[in-house]
Amino acid sequence: MKKNIGKIIILLLVIIIIGAAAVFAIKILNNREKNNEIIDTGKEQNQPIPEVKKVQIVDEDSKTRPYAVMINNIKTVWGYQCGLQDAYIVYEIIDSRIPYSSKIVDIDNYIKDKPRLLIMTKYDLCDKEETNKWIKYYEEKGYKVITVDLINKNETKKIISATDEMMKEINQKREEKGLKKRRTRALIVGIPNVGKSTLINRLVGKKAVNVGNRPGVTKNLDWIRINNNLELLDTPGILWPKFDDEKVAFNLASLTAIKEEVIPTNEVAFYILKTLEEKYPNILKERYDLDYVDDDFYEALEIIGRKRGCLMRGGIVDDEKVYTIIINDIKDGLIKNITFDRREEYES
Repeated sequence: MKKNIGKIIILLLVIIIIGAAAVFAIKILNNREKNNEIIDTGKEQNQPIPEVKKVQIVDEDSKTRPYAVMINNIKTVWGYQCGLQDAYIVYEIIDSRIPYSSKIVDIDNYIKDKPRLLIMTKYDLCDKEETNKWIKYYEEKGYKVITVDLINKNETKKIISATDEMMKEINQKREEKGLKKRRTRALIVGIPNVGKSTLINRLVGKKAVNVGNRPGVTKNLDWIRINNNLELLDTPGILWPKFDDEKVAFNLASLTAIKEEVIPTNEVAFYILKTLEEKYPNILKERYDLDYVDDDFYEALEIIGRKRGCLMRGGIVDDEKVYTIIINDIKDGLIKNITFDRREEYES
């Protein structure tokens, strides 16, 4: 009996030791994964990973800080992973409220001579008078521009019709050679949170891809059948590795194209209010009961915080809640008829 008890004790000790070793091994693996931070681009493990860098932007007071971790090698992502070589048409998606800031830098270097539709989403939320100036600008540069609001399902018919028209010439040449018509393959590109996934779901007529009003929702790359004549390839939102214009960075942050933790929320909220003060003082007054925004931000926070009930114990305004409210008002489309990019500010 004593011998059996001894064997049981030894067996239990062996099990405990093995379990502890397994836990230790798992912790080591997790630490390695954390130390090797990469951007998930949907690649297979044997594919090269694009270089990741921190972006530095200099404030007016000359303080430098990291603003974002972004993909540096766009050509690798598009050329090898996104199927650009297999696409006949490119759908380039931009936000109607920031028609300049949301356009990918140097995209023409990668798309080159492929037929392209420039699709302006969230047109129902923009200041149409200002956005229409950008539409005219892009059309004068040779773009085929289509505006959609992503709410009205009939809006997507404009995209299908324009796509069919662009494919006519290609298919006519094939028919002359005795070849069959090609099924259209369109590649969708754009920065995070411009409505790429929502647009696909509207085109399909059902939920084909994940949708979220935050950057980084699209992870995988799959061709999606829209109808017998059209297939789409959605791609992860892409940002360039360096912002030459700080205004562009804040415009992107204001419309949550950049993750909220990248640029301090107090700075984003302050930028939104100052932009409204400059360009839309009537909205600033109607939405927040503010006639102006003081440079130290204190009075504006007090007024908004008390009006919206963002109070802590002792009646102190919870600044963080106020920042979140201001950012969410833009993100959730509660503030309409705004366009932060102005054509005259980027004359070229």
